[in-house]
Amino acid sequence: MPTLSAVSELPDFSTEEVTPEAVVTDDELTLETLEADVTEDTPAAVPFADLGLPRGIVTALEREGLTNAFPIQAATIPEVLAGRDVLGRGATGSGKTLAFGLPLVAKLAGARVRPGRPLGLVLVPTRELALQVTDALAPLGRAVGVRVRPVVGGAAMSRQLEDLRRGVHVVVATPGRLEDHIRRGSAVLDDVEITAIDEADQMADMGFLPVVRGLLDQVRPDGQRLLFSATLDNDVDTIVREYLTDPVTHSLAPSTASVDTMEHHMLQVTHQDKVRVAAELVKSTGRTIMFVKTQAGADRLAEQLTERGVFAEPLHGGRTQGQRNRVLSNFKNGRAPVLVATDVAARGVHVDGVGLVVHFDPPTDPKSYLHRAGRTARAGASGVVATLVAPYSRRAAHRLAKLAGINPIRSTITPEAPLPSVLLDALPPAPPPPTAEELAAAEARRRRSRDFDSDRGRGGPRRGPRSGSGERTGGYRGGPRRSDGPRWSERSDRGDRGFDRGDRGDRGFDRGDRSGRPERDNRVERADRRPAQRSGEYRTDGPRDNSSEGYRARRPRWTPEQRSSRRGEDRPAR
Repeated sequence: MPTLSAVSELPDFSTEEVTPEAVVTDDELTLETLEADVTEDTPAAVPFADLGLPRGIVTALEREGLTNAFPIQAATIPEVLAGRDVLGRGATGSGKTLAFGLPLVAKLAGARVRPGRPLGLVLVPTRELALQVTDALAPLGRAVGVRVRPVVGGAAMSRQLEDLRRGVHVVVATPGRLEDHIRRGSAVLDDVEITAIDEADQMADMGFLPVVRGLLDQVRPDGQRLLFSATLDNDVDTIVREYLTDPVTHSLAPSTASVDTMEHHMLQVTHQDKVRVAAELVKSTGRTIMFVKTQAGADRLAEQLTERGVFAEPLHGGRTQGQRNRVLSNFKNGRAPVLVATDVAARGVHVDGVGLVVHFDPPTDPKSYLHRAGRTARAGASGVVATLVAPYSRRAAHRLAKLAGINPIRSTITPEAPLPSVLLDALPPAPPPPTAEELAAAEARRRRSRDFDSDRGRGGPRRGPRSGSGERTGGYRGGPRRSDGPRWSERSDRGDRGFDRGDRGDRGFDRGDRSGRPERDNRVERADRRPAQRSGEYRTDGPRDNSSEGYRARRPRWTPEQRSSRRGEDRPAR
């Protein structure tokens, strides 16, 4: 399998051994020095139990099948628990989420929290990433009594307000929605002790750094700050200089980066054959992510692949948050093996087991290429990245590969020629479809991560007696149904009404007697008009000047005599 040379975003590391205790002072902190500090490969068999984490968290990790820490986790968790500011640098899939999430939850275990005043803050660039970080940390926090909740745009504000009102230990937020809560007074950051910034480079690409600076200015000045990023460009290093105090820097060596476990292919195809080639690629492997440029292109390609027998779902910013959550859930549990995504939407997709990434529309810069490719070969696994290139864009594609520092295997695909065997042999085999038990387990994990339990603020079984005089207790779940009893009861004694309903003597006349009604001409009109005058005009409550009331106000009215004459024999001739 071909290897990658150093690229501009993942520069060459020094081969000199650097201990985990290496510290860079503010005076020495530059982009070059940050890139030079490398954490030596930590043995893979370091168990979480040896890192100083509470027993409840270790048990929760074992329940999820996690016993040993990744290198960046083993290097950073003790430093965070010791109270140091940490700068973690590693490729996508290296385990950065648990590297900051585990010690953050551990340090807040047992702490008392006030309404609207979280103690921990995690800032992420996208809604999908915020939900995935919450999914990873919420079960661990629940094991030690720490409440972790997402605060993201596109979700119901009422639920977030209720969570903040009840008190949240850790808020996983996108900058924009958190700023909205601060503006309306539902969230205050004065008590935040630990702040973690995940995917800081993507935050910079999306223009969030000014908002991030404003949020960091509101947390406790003596608080602990953690920053994790794949690269340190686009002013990320300025955030490090301004807000991290004597940070301990840990970066993964290239031998552990996921880019070394990828095999890159560049397929030259005509525009008419792109969909066919993409469908054949997907049919030969399992979980796949395809990248396109536009939202309309994502919808169109997903539909075309589905028509060819490959179930694909689109993911882009034009879909509602509920739709995006459903698509990601289907992709994770295997119901939808193919995800067609735009660059922005896919930045929050962190799913293990993606064996193939297809650049259906080639990226425009090497950094986008690396971010796209980072969806595969996660956590040391292998993966394949295929780029579909039209004949007229060969030079641009070759220039992109050179800037990205990759040496792809190039092939030309014709309508008659099958896919090259070197590519098919490199594709991981398609996994078997998920069983009913696996789907049920995935649904149970999703419900636990969304707090579908006794800790939920609304819904669920009723705990107290029913309001009013009813005897039902326990609510619908766990108690008798409302339909189990009679739908109505016998009417009580109505003696307090003073008379029986059948007694109508107080009316003074039988209901059938309508003699007391005024004559038709003297009745009040429906438009609250006063009784009609014999002059043929209707007097209203408005001004007498009807010149501005339109045609109906100027139309002459018939007098009773004129109306009767029209009914009789003396109707005037026209």
